[in-house]
Amino acid sequence: MSHHLDTPLAAQNGQLFIDDLYVFSGDESTVFIMDVNSNITGVHVKPGFHHEARYEFKVHFDGADFEALTYRVSFGEPDSQGRQVMRLHALAGKEAREDSASGELVLEGRTGEPASAAGIRLWAGRIADPFYIDLSLLAKVNGPIKSGTAVDLSEWRPESAKNSFAGTQVETIVLEVSHQHPQLKPGAHIGVWCATKLATDAGGWRQINRGGHPMMWPLFWPDDTHFTNPANTRHPSKDFDAEGEHIAEHVAAVVAASGTSDDPEGYGQTVARELFPDVLRYVVGTPATYGFATRNGRTLADNAPEVMLSLVTGSAVNSGLKPSVAKNQRESKFPYVVPE
Repeated sequence: MSHHLDTPLAAQNGQLFIDDLYVFSGDESTVFIMDVNSNITGVHVKPGFHHEARYEFKVHFDGADFEALTYRVSFGEPDSQGRQVMRLHALAGKEAREDSASGELVLEGRTGEPASAAGIRLWAGRIADPFYIDLSLLAKVNGPIKSGTAVDLSEWRPESAKNSFAGTQVETIVLEVSHQHPQLKPGAHIGVWCATKLATDAGGWRQINRGGHPMMWPLFWPDDTHFTNPANTRHPSKDFDAEGEHIAEHVAAVVAASGTSDDPEGYGQTVARELFPDVLRYVVGTPATYGFATRNGRTLADNAPEVMLSLVTGSAVNSGLKPSVAKNQRESKFPYVVPE
């Protein structure tokens, strides 16, 4: 699940670890963005994408438990300039959830260059990271979530907040699908998650990481720096049964200690139901926003950390940062990101 922070495992294998997922409306299209390999993990980050991995966007329709459409991106080994061949396959129906299925080759291209075919555009490469948060605020919240104690922000000064991700980079995959697509027409109700998978010696594929809602790992499993929790390897359809009570109990304990709900257990259950299954819900063709009043996709500008921190504490948390702090890290036209 999404994790943006400095951990030993992420530092060694950043190409396989998902930082963010975005879903929003583009130019008569739906845009899917997956970020991996943040260099906030330090100097050991290996640039580019893993040439033995698959990077997949999974799309569910009308609240279905399983995906009915998968876009699979794969990469070749880097050339002398660090560029990689990229390929996009589409898998529909039952094949969408089968690792053994090959799907249809939609297009081929190279990282750092746009590629397009049949109403689909793809761009992949290194970009300025549009994510923004002051990590000192996160530290003040995820400790109480872990221990089930009251959140104390009395010493937090929003006016002094600084973006801890300023000047950092990530590898990104930007996929844009036209509204003419037979399944992704305006009005379609979709749920989206993404995954990285690595080839195994036995000839199969092993799911390494997945992402849906932002900041799940640092909020609910902050001490699991080696990602031993099976959350990353399971399918979202199993999320609530596997972790729903865990999330509900942690949230209930925090809001009970903080006095922000008269029904802590009920609030905890509501939050768990909101976050699981861990997919981004979006109505195709509508304005996307990951906000307090509604969560409908997620744009590059959304202050998702502020929303998540407020959701799990049951009280408005002021991050001190506005979307303008990262305005130079996004564009209004394809590929919507700023290459480095």
